[in-house]
Amino acid sequence: MGVNIKRKSTLPRRSMADQHDCHGISRPPVDSGATAGQSWFPGPPPPMYSCTLTPELEAKAREELQEKPEWRLRDVQALRDMILKEQPNLRTRLDDTFLLRFLRARKFDYDRALQLLLNYHAGRKAWPEVFQDLRPSTVKHVLDLGFLTVLPRPDPSGRYILCLRPGKWKPNDYPFVDNVRAIYLTLEKLIQPEETQVNGIVILADYTGVGMSQASNPGPFLAKKVVSILQDGFPIRIKAVNIINEPRIFKGLFAIIKPFLKEKMAERYVLHGSDLRSLHRNIPALVLPEEYGGTAGRLDMNAWSRLLLDCEEEFIVEFCQPDPLEGVVLPDSMLFEGEQASGKDDDTFRGLRSQLYYCY
Repeated sequence: MGVNIKRKSTLPRRSMADQHDCHGISRPPVDSGATAGQSWFPGPPPPMYSCTLTPELEAKAREELQEKPEWRLRDVQALRDMILKEQPNLRTRLDDTFLLRFLRARKFDYDRALQLLLNYHAGRKAWPEVFQDLRPSTVKHVLDLGFLTVLPRPDPSGRYILCLRPGKWKPNDYPFVDNVRAIYLTLEKLIQPEETQVNGIVILADYTGVGMSQASNPGPFLAKKVVSILQDGFPIRIKAVNIINEPRIFKGLFAIIKPFLKEKMAERYVLHGSDLRSLHRNIPALVLPEEYGGTAGRLDMNAWSRLLLDCEEEFIVEFCQPDPLEGVVLPDSMLFEGEQASGKDDDTFRGLRSQLYYCY
């Protein structure tokens, strides 16, 4: 096993007020009234960092993420120093709570955490139609359609389950990017609690009703962007992707997605078909709704929608800000290649589209 050599902090620690004033980014306010109505999901963290992990989760973070409680804030300060020194023009939050997400997602490797942070902001610049004016009220139609929700009970490993139902969307309803907007807002909310940062999440994708119109609509260019953001541009650990009720054309769909997946992520995809017993071996029935053979009551698509919509002001502060990359010089190896890659990807799609029709 390789050993990560961490850089030591060389710059003086700055107060939170100084850091935020310098970069023009303030922390989203905590709406105690909204939080009180969301007791099934942990509320936002406090403005000043205070560890909320249980002793068991601290032990898990130490073992899986190389996180040492006694070094935690020192590591955050080291990452903060790197940002201020190497990317002084980057308009980003620098508070402990925010930076910890990136350290945990990259197992406290400073260089990889900084790269993830840059990717996180670069994704917004590369895909303005997703990130411009990104707030829950702009995707209410997606939420009302029942395209996604988060199940109210985490699995026995403490992982919340993001339930996607792509068959609910039809290309004539609204642009595909609106689905991506709703997914991204959901991930932003999911990653707030420290337990999610340590435990990760599980995705359950129900492909009931997915046909050729949905399967062929995004294309590989959009698929590549979505995968890139989830895999390399967002500080969350996706521990498993469970696919159920997949149609015959899913083989062609996966052929579009798989080239963009890292091997480790590709191995986390599990296809169950209509076999609920197979699903229950991965997600216990006690946390699943009745629709998926579970014992946790009927699937409620409204609770998560209400939760997101109650956080409108929080997302306005987070996303309706000036371009965080204005004046920033990014490395040549940045993740997102921009629109010039679309031609090549369209050629790839023409080759893969025949697979969709063959499977269909």
